[in-house]
Amino acid sequence: MLTERTGLIVWVSDIKAAARHMEKYGSVHFISKRLHYVAMYVYADRLEETMKQLQRLPYVKKVERSYRNEIKTEYSSNIPDKTRFYTL
Repeated sequence: MLTERTGLIVWVSDIKAAARHMEKYGSVHFISKRLHYVAMYVYADRLEETMKQLQRLPYVKKVERSYRNEIKTEYSSNIPDKTRFYTL
């Protein structure tokens, strides 16, 4: 059974320190050297305590929660399909 995970965006001042230490808090998905942020996934049931632990690190500026799993991805279209007018 899969465990529910939530994404976090962690804004950092020191990329090297973040690259070394972020793996123990969750799964690191991406590290941006140019924009100085780390995209990572953590377990949803430990989200609040992980965010507090990350905020205490000296090289962390800000921790933001990702709302990607709350965005509606099922769309309903009430507009008629116009592709039949463009066929040859």
